[in-house]
Amino acid sequence: MNRKQLTYFMEAYRTRNIQAAADAMFISHQGLSRVLRSLEEELGKKLFTRQSFSIRLTEEGVLLRDRAADLIGMADRITSEFVSLDDIPGGELYLGLAESFQIRYLARQVRRLTEQVPDL
Repeated sequence: MNRKQLTYFMEAYRTRNIQAAADAMFISHQGLSRVLRSLEEELGKKLFTRQSFSIRLTEEGVLLRDRAADLIGMADRITSEFVSLDDIPGGELYLGLAESFQIRYLARQVRRLTEQVPDL
């Protein structure tokens, strides 16, 4: 089972219609049906009851819906956290200085830098 399968499953659940879900996910009706059947085979449970023009979740489908929503949300948060790592300026910087003149010079430069980059 992978994220793509879970996303397709969640869209089928949301729309309650294979064709509408396929259109929303830019996949063919047959392709989406194949993904959902493979997910059912992998889990060994029927996830949907299929009707003329709609689908409904089985009890097992409801369980997967709840778990899939958690997993997809967590994956989205992980992605978001890693993207935001690039937005964090700074880190730790250690300098060793021997003379007092260098320390005063460095202090002035650090002050200028923090004025230019307040989030640092």
